[in-house]
Amino acid sequence: MAERKKYIDVKVPFLGETLRVLGTPQELDDKTIKLDLTRKLRGKGLTVKLRIFNREGTLYAIPNSLILASSYIRRMMRKRTDYIEDSFQVRCTDAKVTFKPHLITRKKVSRVVRKNLRNTTKDFIIEYTKERDYMTVAQDIYDGTLQKTLLPKLKKVYPLSFCDIRVFETKDLKKIDINKAISKNEAEIKDIQEISEEETQEEAEEEEAETEKEEVEEEEE
Repeated sequence: MAERKKYIDVKVPFLGETLRVLGTPQELDDKTIKLDLTRKLRGKGLTVKLRIFNREGTLYAIPNSLILASSYIRRMMRKRTDYIEDSFQVRCTDAKVTFKPHLITRKKVSRVVRKNLRNTTKDFIIEYTKERDYMTVAQDIYDGTLQKTLLPKLKKVYPLSFCDIRVFETKDLKKIDINKAISKNEAEIKDIQEISEEETQEEAEEEEAETEKEEVEEEEE
């Protein structure tokens, strides 16, 4: 007789939460679920795909990918700006991952500047990930630590109004230390980057105003 399906608790150490999923422990093992974190992140259109692992009857969900919604990125775009995209693979200490960063400049820029921004971003991410494990990098992207560290380096090349990771994913999830990933204490989980769309736009407008002021001062000189 088949085991009756029921709602089972699935622990998500990455988010510090527990989800209730319909199924049996055997059926749910290695299955994936998607969560829209837009409301949790106060407007930031982020989707996380979680893969479920059965550990002695207890289910845990580990992030397999983090993806920014195209609609969210389009809302960040403004007239008379340029965007820079890239796609490449890097290696963490325990898994190979794919990065697709997305940058938006304050003004139109030359091809040379776009190439410089793209190369600077790639070099930074390669250095950042080579001494960190997969879960640490995923957590840093989720709470914005990686982006906040990257932005000042890119601003030395050219001022940006937007800097984020559009796609972060791996096909090597089973190669990481699952037991280490699921043993993360909730106290160790950092606060999420709670920046609303309105706040992001206000910052972009302030930066644009500063740039225009600098340009006027240069013309006067």
